[in-house]
Amino acid sequence: MGNGEHVETCALLTKLSDTRHHVDVTINMGELDSTKSETKATYNEIRDWVQDNYGCHVTNLNIAQVKRKYGIIERQNHNLPKSSKSKQPGCPSEKVEAIIQALRHFQMIE
Repeated sequence: MGNGEHVETCALLTKLSDTRHHVDVTINMGELDSTKSETKATYNEIRDWVQDNYGCHVTNLNIAQVKRKYGIIERQNHNLPKSSKSKQPGCPSEKVEAIIQALRHFQMIE
């Protein structure tokens, strides 16, 4: 069976309403199709690395802006602005460079 057939089988089994039926699934995390960046550093690790190596504080917003610039997929943001007209401050160039170096350090970008 190909991977698509397994997914289809699991999806169909979720439709069963009888609770006597169940499926045990084992997932080998090494086989998941995740990008390099998704398996690397957290925001806290990036923030700490920048602080230790550049002596400046960066925010999650700063990191997210640089990650977006490099096409690194972000998760859903639950802290959305109240208004669509609200503006986000841009990340200063010195912080952008520090974050880029952190992303390289953690092998999230080349």
